[in-house]
Amino acid sequence: MNSMLLLFGSLAAFLLLGVPIAFSIGLSVVLTLFVHDQLPMIILFQQTYQGLDSFTLLALPLFIMAGDLMGRVGLIDDLLEICEVLLGRVRGSLAHANILGSMFFAGISGSATADTAAIGGILIPAMEKQGYDSDFAVAVTASSSVIGPIIPPSIGFVLYGATMMVSISDLFVAGIIPGVMLGLALMIPTAYISHKRNYPKSNKVYAPKEIIRALMRAVPALVMPVLILGGILGGVFTPTEAADVAVVYALLVGVLYYKSLNLKTVCDCVIQSVISCGAVLLIVGFSGCFGALVAMTQVPQAIAGFLLSFTSSKVVLLLLANLFLLAMGCVMESNAILLICAPILAPVAVQYGVDPVHFGVVFLLNIIIGLATPPFGMCLFIAAGKADVSLSKAMRAIMPFCIAEIIVLFLVTYIPGICLFLPGLL
Repeated sequence: MNSMLLLFGSLAAFLLLGVPIAFSIGLSVVLTLFVHDQLPMIILFQQTYQGLDSFTLLALPLFIMAGDLMGRVGLIDDLLEICEVLLGRVRGSLAHANILGSMFFAGISGSATADTAAIGGILIPAMEKQGYDSDFAVAVTASSSVIGPIIPPSIGFVLYGATMMVSISDLFVAGIIPGVMLGLALMIPTAYISHKRNYPKSNKVYAPKEIIRALMRAVPALVMPVLILGGILGGVFTPTEAADVAVVYALLVGVLYYKSLNLKTVCDCVIQSVISCGAVLLIVGFSGCFGALVAMTQVPQAIAGFLLSFTSSKVVLLLLANLFLLAMGCVMESNAILLICAPILAPVAVQYGVDPVHFGVVFLLNIIIGLATPPFGMCLFIAAGKADVSLSKAMRAIMPFCIAEIIVLFLVTYIPGICLFLPGLL
């Protein structure tokens, strides 16, 4: 018990002092091992190495690179064009196109922050130019960007599956319906606010030839998620091998179809992917040791015992897990929450009879909603910076969208069939 209190107490103290997350985790482990004489210091090196020694984790830099490559070749313009063709005559069409574009781009990047930076950089200025309020444009962009880690390929699902030994293929498929639900839910407050503020709609009527041209232009971008999921579900390749295929496909599309990739661009992409992945893997390595100490001190068993004495209801457990993770998502980086809290909460959920794949989707939904939720939502920061909008205005504007996302979260939480239906079929 003393070791458990020291481990979590020191982690909280380091975070409050402003120490970077990866080093906060590592220092809390070192301090606990130093004080606890019965635990040898060599655990730090063994478990950190084992936390990184995973074939599955190779998918991380590859998916990051594939998404970055596809974002650089110009496909975002094509995706947004097809969204405008489909939704142009709806009031607030550009806002709806923003959401639909995020859903399409989610099947390519797997990252919420990449979505915010890529789509926000194009659509926020365009929305402002057409008369949309800046804070509304920020709210739509930030809230729709969180769809990225749910619709496959998902970097979050790769991390969760590798950490908790849950099938990444099942997690990918289970995230499709919740991801689509998030997009549709966000369109409801978008439609209401657009009609209330009389935002513009397009009067342009697209000829069938123009619609077909827009669809054909966007085919390479739309094929990528189909290729990845189809290959995984068909047993052609593993999720890690799918990441390899995604990189090769992105290179071929960029060189042969868009003809916008050159050696310098590819090298820049590789460097950026290494930097992005390195930051994540540093947290992964130290979290491996942190998780080992958590297991040694029997934290999951202690929490399960406490909760079982408090309630035997799975409904109450999931409610408590949602409230805790939503709160954590508002103040802490999502990958760190996943790597620290999943080894603690997932075994408890399984003891209550929650399906591991179902809990994985619920867990990820919670922490990605935090990316757009005040006061520390990273997507909110990025989008507000793109529009030069104060955070206080952005926070007020995004609240209706956060409520819509939380409603979807609770539907997925208490209707497991929403995310287990497709994996059950396949």
